[in-house]
Parts: sequence; structure tokens; C-alpha cells
Amino acid sequence: MTNESVNTETIEELKISTIDPNAPAKERKEFPGWLYGILFVVFDAIGVAALQIGVSQSATRVKLSNNMWLTGWGFVTKMFTNLNFVAVLNLILWGVLYVILLMLINRFWIATPIFLAVTFIIAVIEHFKVSIRYEAILPSDLNFLKADAGNLMSFMPAGAQWTILLAVVIFVAFIALFVFLNHRDGRHGKLFRGDDKQSRSLNAIVRLLLIIVPGTFFTLYSMQVSTVGSWAKTFSSAMGDMPSMWDSVYDAQRNGPMVAFTRQLNPKVMVKPDDYSEETMKEVAARYEKEAKKINASRTENMTDSTVIYVLSESFSDPSRVPGLKINKDSMPNIRSIKENTTSGLMLSSGYGGGTANLEYMGLTGLSMSNFDSSLTSPYQQLVPSEHWTPTINQLWGASKNSIGLHPYESSMYSRATNYKKFGFSHFYTLTGPDVIKYQDKIDESPYVSDKSSYDSALEGIKSGKTNKFIQIITMQNHMPYHEWYENNDYTAESTTGTPLGDDEQQSIETYQKGVEITDQATQEFLNELDALDKPVTVVFYGDHLPGIYSSASEDDNNSLALHLTDYFIWSNKASSSQGNKASDAAYSSPNFFVAQAADHMNAKVSPYLAFLTEMHSKIAAMEPPLVNKIQGWDRIPEGQNSYLDQNGNPMSTDDFDKETKQLLADYKLIQYDITAGKNYLKDTDFMTLP
Repeated sequence: MTNESVNTETIEELKISTIDPNAPAKERKEFPGWLYGILFVVFDAIGVAALQIGVSQSATRVKLSNNMWLTGWGFVTKMFTNLNFVAVLNLILWGVLYVILLMLINRFWIATPIFLAVTFIIAVIEHFKVSIRYEAILPSDLNFLKADAGNLMSFMPAGAQWTILLAVVIFVAFIALFVFLNHRDGRHGKLFRGDDKQSRSLNAIVRLLLIIVPGTFFTLYSMQVSTVGSWAKTFSSAMGDMPSMWDSVYDAQRNGPMVAFTRQLNPKVMVKPDDYSEETMKEVAARYEKEAKKINASRTENMTDSTVIYVLSESFSDPSRVPGLKINKDSMPNIRSIKENTTSGLMLSSGYGGGTANLEYMGLTGLSMSNFDSSLTSPYQQLVPSEHWTPTINQLWGASKNSIGLHPYESSMYSRATNYKKFGFSHFYTLTGPDVIKYQDKIDESPYVSDKSSYDSALEGIKSGKTNKFIQIITMQNHMPYHEWYENNDYTAESTTGTPLGDDEQQSIETYQKGVEITDQATQEFLNELDALDKPVTVVFYGDHLPGIYSSASEDDNNSLALHLTDYFIWSNKASSSQGNKASDAAYSSPNFFVAQAADHMNAKVSPYLAFLTEMHSKIAAMEPPLVNKIQGWDRIPEGQNSYLDQNGNPMSTDDFDKETKQLLADYKLIQYDITAGKNYLKDTDFMTLP
């Protein structure tokens, strides 16, 4: 290359500039306040959506539950289709907590990721719990925060790591977004700024107010939303909250996790009796200790020397007793015959077409729904999970291994799996486990496990071992709805009122009658099996409520009592000294009295508590909350006076009670308050102890 050629080439000059360290940094444009407002709504909505996804499941055995599409998109669209604004209510409640966090930290780009982190953690735990237990997070689960991590691991299903990984990835993406936005935001997310003392003082006051006011609202709402007649309850209902207390997951799906959760934080259980005190409860205990000694002087047997079986027969009742209905033949001849030869009668049920768990609760505890506040609609959901002391009759049989429960359906319904463990049952056999019921046969096109299968599963537990047991059976065969399930169904039904039955009503009644017949046969076979055993067994059998299919009869309020009376009997096998016994005052009853009646039937000695129930039943044959001719909702117990029946089945008024009856009823409320909402003074006495 020649010098000439070099000279003709263009030589690029390298320019190097230096930065003055003292020069002012390039200013970032500050985000306006309205943008923070928009982003607040967006992230609040993301939080609520995450919680909603947490309780959504695409498939479940529970027919009433919705899939993710319905509980997600439908949760929002019902604002426009049904004017239901429960989604907005969830945004308000979760947004209130978000506001408090923002005010505490005063940095939008720091508080928001913390808010979302907490949200995602709750949503993931919710998802795990729904997946493994089919149960939403309940207030009682907060106890896990006091426990070790091993308890929390019980919520972890197989493949949980992928869900956690997805949540982490989404959260990391949000963190990256927040870092970027914080960099772009000239105020770096600082919501309140002030350079001078006056400004800082004013900002501090405003922030404090924005903590106190929303915090007060959230606290008062949570404390009062479960109380009928409160502003919070009215507000929640107006926004579209429709409690579904039979199923915590469905409740959370339908009404949103925040609304469903806060509704159970502080249920109003009972009004505290004016004379409630430790001294008063000692007097009550002493009073019925004397009564127990009086009763036991003439009794020779011990209840726990026998196996006792409670059979809650789903929707079992006598169709022939329904007003205005004519049927072509008797669907329960065997049980009718059984009733004639043992302790039996009619049971007053608060439910019509629903309310199973409440009748079940009364039977297991001896407590009455009529004593609770009208706001407490489901003890299994609202009360039992948080109780410190829950005495149930199965505990009379000692160690938990002697208590077994069976229910051929979802273990999570009414939170039974959790509650039965708390009741002291060693096993609760269901379709979903963790203890899986052995026999699961269904009949023809019916979607439910037959009563025969329930009985066969129970028989194995009854026959095993030499120890006497308490067995709880909750059947499912006759649960609604009632379609044309059964082959060779020759039952017919017609109206006697002059107005024909509707096609759907008639089909339901005729299908139901066939189911009653199948139950009738299976129950007789079950008792025959028990009769062949060489160990004493006593059975308490009852229908929990009528099916909600008698729309013609339910239109007449005069039919209320007839539509709330089911059949019950207390029967003992040949190995029992009490076979064929007929206890006194048995014509009418309610489930809270069954344990006392069983002791009477068995000529068994009683505890002071059972002595009290015995006396109570002698004065009031049956007691329930007000009766209504509609399928029980879960918003509240109906308005009106409690239902009391005398020994002849006639309604009683509290105004007509004699002095002794009024004293017994007052003592009942004291006992129930002490157990459920009070300080458990009776726990340290022998009130529940058999002699």
C-alpha cells in the first residue's frame, strides 16, 4: 500500500466524552396520582381473581359446585345478568386491606408486591386445600399459624411443586414489572411526600386516617356480617351474598373467598343468659346430679355395655302422611311394623328438603337449634371448627377407636371430616376418604350409594372386635333430586285437593316412594343381621326431614307441622335385655332428646346431662326453630316463635309453660351457652360423666 493510498482513506475519529459526576441526574417523569388509582384497582382485581382461582376446580364429585369457568367469568358476569355485585364486595374487602398496607409502607412499588405475595400464598394454599380436602380455608385454619410446618404440609397434594412453581414464576414476572415501573416513576411510588414539617405532619394524619377508617370498617364488617339485622349483614345481602353453608367450597366459589371467610369469623351463637356465671353453672350441675341419682336408683343397665348405632336416614318419611296426597300402596310396611313393637314415634324436624347437618348435630350433642341465635344457621360450619370443648355422645364410649362414622358421599360436606375428628371419631368412612367406605353399590340409574351398601359397610365395623362401639351412619340413597331412577317402579301418587299434581312433582314423589320402599327393605335386613349377633346392639333410626318435593302441600301454611314430622324408632336386638321395650313419652321427639330416650329404652343409668334431657323431654316432647314450608336456606333461621310440641303433638306456647318447664328451658340455655359460647365451666365437673 502506498502513502498516497493511505492519505486518501477516511480515518474514523474516536470521540470520547466524559460524564460530570456533579451534573444533575436525568429526571424521570413522575406518575400522576390518578394512575396510582387505576393501578390500585387493577392489582386489587388481580388479587381477587387469584383468590377466586384458588377455590375453583374444574371437576368434583359434588354436583352443586361450579367449574372454574363458571366461578371465574360467571362470578363477574352475574353483575350484569342477575344484578349480583358480590364480586364488587370482594374487591372492597380485599381492597380495604390493600389500602391499609399502602398507608403503612407509603411506597406503592413495595407495598403492592407484598400484597400480591400474600394473595398468591393464600390462593395456593386455598387451591391445595380444595384439591386434597375439598374444603375452603376456614377461620379455624388460622390455628395452623400457631402450629408447626408439618401441619401445613397436610394441605400439599401430589404435584404441588408445579403449582408453587407457576405461582413463583408469575410473582417474579410481577416483581420485574414493579422494578421497571419503579425505575420509570420519578416519585418511586411514594404516595405522600412533603419536605417541610407541616406537610409531613399533615401527611401522617391523612395516612393514619386511611388506616383507621378502612381498618374500622373491615373489623366492624367482619364482626357483624354474621348477625341478622346488622348493617353489615344487610349490606352483604344487598351486594348479593347468598350463603351456601352446606359446602364451604361452593360457598367460596359462589360468593367469593373473602366474603365466605369473613362471614364465619364471628358468628353470633347465643345471647348470654343474664345469670350466667361459674357459680350458676355449679348450681345447675348440682341440680341435675341429684336428678341423675334419683333416675339411676331404678335403672340396672349401662348404656356403654351395648353398641349403639345412630342411623340418620336421608329424607326418610312416610308419604302417606302428606296432606292432600293419595298413594297407591304403603312404601314402608317393615318399618311401620318395627315401630309398633318398640320405642317409636314422630320426630319434629326444623328442616324441609334440607338441613341434614343441623339435625345430625342435635342428635350427637343433645343441644337444640332452638336455643341458638337466628344468625347461627349451621353449627358444623360456623361453630364447631372453633369450639374449645365439643362434648358428643359418642365420647361416652371412651377411646376414639370405639367411635366410627360412615357417610357414602363427600367427606367435606358440612366440613364433616374435620368435625368428626373433633368429635372424637377414629374413622369417618366416605367416598372421598381419607377413610374410604367399602361398599358403594348404586341402584339402577340412581347417582347415590344404596342404603344396603351403607348398612353392609357398618356391619363390618360392628362385628369387628369385642369392644362396644358407637356407630354413626348418615345415608345418602334418598337425597334429592328424584328423577326416574328405578326400574319396575309401580308407585303412583295423585292429589286429593282437586288440583292435579304437576308432572315434575308427581315424578319426584313416585321416584321417592320407590326409594323409601328400598330403604324399608334394607333396614329390615340390617336389623335381622343385628339380631343374629351375640352382642347387645341398640339402633336409633330417624329420618332427618321430608324431601322438598311436595310443592302442592307446601303452599298451605296449615300443613307446616305435617311437613316437618318424620319417623323414628329405638330398637334393640335379641342379645339386649331391652328388646321390645317401649319407653314412655315417645310419641313425639326431636333429635336432641334421642340419647336420653335411648337410655330410657335401655333402662340405662344416666349422667347429670342425660338426666336433664330426660326431664326436659318429659315437659317438652319436641323443640325446633320456627317451621317454614320451603327448602331451608342458609341465610338465617326463620322468624317467629320456636316450635314446641307436647306429648300429644300439639303446639305449645312459652306463655303457657309452668314454672318447672320455664326453669328447665332456662337451664337448657345456660348449659348450651356454656358449652358453645361460654367459658366451659361444666367441663371441669362430672356433668357429662356416666356413673
